[in-house]
Amino acid sequence: MWIFDAYSKGNIVHLWIRKGNKIRHEKVNYPGFFYLYLPDPFLYKEMFEDLETRYRVEECSFKTIYGSLDGYRVYAGRRVAELIERQTKLSAKLYNVDVRLEQRFLAEKGLFACGYIGEGYESRFKTDFNLPCVILDADVKLSGGLNLRIKEIAVKYTVNGDGKERKLTSTSEKDLLSDFLAVVEDVNPDVILLDKADILMESIVEKSKKYNLENPISRTGRFRRLSSKSYHSYGRARYREKAMLPEGRVLIDKSSFNFREGGLKGIMLASRLTGLSPNLAARFTPGTLISSYEVYEALRRGIAIPFRKSDAERQKSFRQLKKVDRGGMIFQPEPGFYENVFQLDFTSMYPSIIVKYNLSPETVFSDSNQRSNQCDLFYPSKPGFLSSAIKPLLELRIRTKKLKKMNPDYEGMDSMLKWLLVTCFGYTGYRNAKFGRIEVHEAINRHAREILLKTKEIAENMGFEVIHGIVDCLWLRNAEAEPNKIYDLKREVERETGLLTELDFYNWIVFLPMADGFGAYNRYYGRLKDGKMKLRGIAARRRDIPSYIRRMQLDVLKILSKAKNREEIAGLRDKIEEIYINYRKNLRHASPEDLVIRKVIGKTNYSRRCAEAFLVNYCRRKGIAIQPGLEVGYIVLDSRKWVVIPEWEIDDADDADTDNVDYTGVFDAKYYEKMLEKAWSEVSYPIQSKVN
Repeated sequence: MWIFDAYSKGNIVHLWIRKGNKIRHEKVNYPGFFYLYLPDPFLYKEMFEDLETRYRVEECSFKTIYGSLDGYRVYAGRRVAELIERQTKLSAKLYNVDVRLEQRFLAEKGLFACGYIGEGYESRFKTDFNLPCVILDADVKLSGGLNLRIKEIAVKYTVNGDGKERKLTSTSEKDLLSDFLAVVEDVNPDVILLDKADILMESIVEKSKKYNLENPISRTGRFRRLSSKSYHSYGRARYREKAMLPEGRVLIDKSSFNFREGGLKGIMLASRLTGLSPNLAARFTPGTLISSYEVYEALRRGIAIPFRKSDAERQKSFRQLKKVDRGGMIFQPEPGFYENVFQLDFTSMYPSIIVKYNLSPETVFSDSNQRSNQCDLFYPSKPGFLSSAIKPLLELRIRTKKLKKMNPDYEGMDSMLKWLLVTCFGYTGYRNAKFGRIEVHEAINRHAREILLKTKEIAENMGFEVIHGIVDCLWLRNAEAEPNKIYDLKREVERETGLLTELDFYNWIVFLPMADGFGAYNRYYGRLKDGKMKLRGIAARRRDIPSYIRRMQLDVLKILSKAKNREEIAGLRDKIEEIYINYRKNLRHASPEDLVIRKVIGKTNYSRRCAEAFLVNYCRRKGIAIQPGLEVGYIVLDSRKWVVIPEWEIDDADDADTDNVDYTGVFDAKYYEKMLEKAWSEVSYPIQSKVN
């Protein structure tokens, strides 16, 4: 029996299980509770008497990562926990208050979503697992703009081992929707892959009611709602779209970040690791997923989850702040063109440091008597919670990274694991992380800096020149070095640091300058020995660059990828200049869709004049709700006054039944020419810069 969905309502856990060709819906009564600890319970005698008359309260001992506590198990919800907090003036320590009931149930029963009942703990970390579910893949062609209208639906599915493809078309939206819902009912899928699902599903449900159509997308006819959310991550506003989750089915938005990065297999792996439904694993950020993974691991081990952190960062003196390490190590490159370079990259450096040095909130602390002076760190030999939880995840990532080189089917899983492990470092310093602590964050940075400095020293002692270094990798060269010597360096670094590394070999690489002429840390591109191009930080990689300008860069880079050295690049000068000249000449005739700039709205009140401020005011006048973190597209009409037109206005005009408005040529040509010229300066650098 294979669990493909799990969620809770009240004190009932709902499990959807596939057994052969049959679907089972199991409901399990599983009461929620939280743990309560008070340093002096006798001070709150009246509160306990009131609690016991209203709720079930039991004395108990429970385990935290810092040790066991004697307290109480209170069978009540979050509202009661928050009332206790207020009444005790935050002296109460509460645990398991905000843990998802289905996640606690699965962890305590040794189960997990997207897994078979009876599978063991170790199988969660297997690279090969079955997906015995029926999958329906749908692509919907919509009219543009704010008025969503379905124009065409292409579906793919498998019946009795045979792959089927159908294209549903009709001039009547009602007939088209009816045909699609009939396919869903006939195929009876467990998983529906749908582009823009989180935007479309509400519209599909409303139109089904409007046209009096039965909606079989939910097996029960009911949907669970996931509300929209604006939040900040690393200082930037982010937005999560609201979603309607069909009961008894998994609905995955193919335009979501997690699906783009991990595909279906990556999302299912995240679900297995975190104990969350794939409906949630597809929509939660990597940071939320790694936090959920840690929560599941703690619950599985019987460790209580703190409701509020009690070990937040303490106030430090200026002397202490000078001693702690808050950032990674960077060696600034000299801008220019370099040949025969190789890159030495540490595999998942920060998670590896957590595991190697046993870093966890309860294993990294400062002696209280020396805190004001030294912040000396102490690492006990007993494995800490965080390091022991991250270890199997790291080992899994190392396996998938090797496997994807031989089989691209593993790329999605490897990408998902990469993002989980990247964010596990950031969450050690996040103030609300359940198992975060700033001393862990600082210790990771300190070890990372020492490792990079040691690696630089080893490389230079072996005759290599360090061109650039950033946090977990170095770019080096030695024109006279034999290939064996490079691998000797790799082995020596791994022996000295205890961390795994990888090598990438470049025919040539370009490090671009900043505005002040010094080398940029994260803007470079180069040709690898296998002919592929590696791009970082340039216009072709940025989401806020119009597709017209992105195509120009990619066309130039495609030509440059054919050259193995500076001489061959020089021979291509006329070809790449011709590409730029043609793009510049045709810019004024570019289609409006190719000039759309995409930006994230950081806030709803701007004090300065900018495109985002114009859009926010425009939406207010039109009565359109806009939230921080929402990505919007626009075309610049006047960059001096920052007059822009939203993308949806162009789409609505294109789809109107009346006379269309032609927006071709109605834009600030000089503004886009400057943007094109800047993008050109990046890719033309090899024919203009000096050779280093």
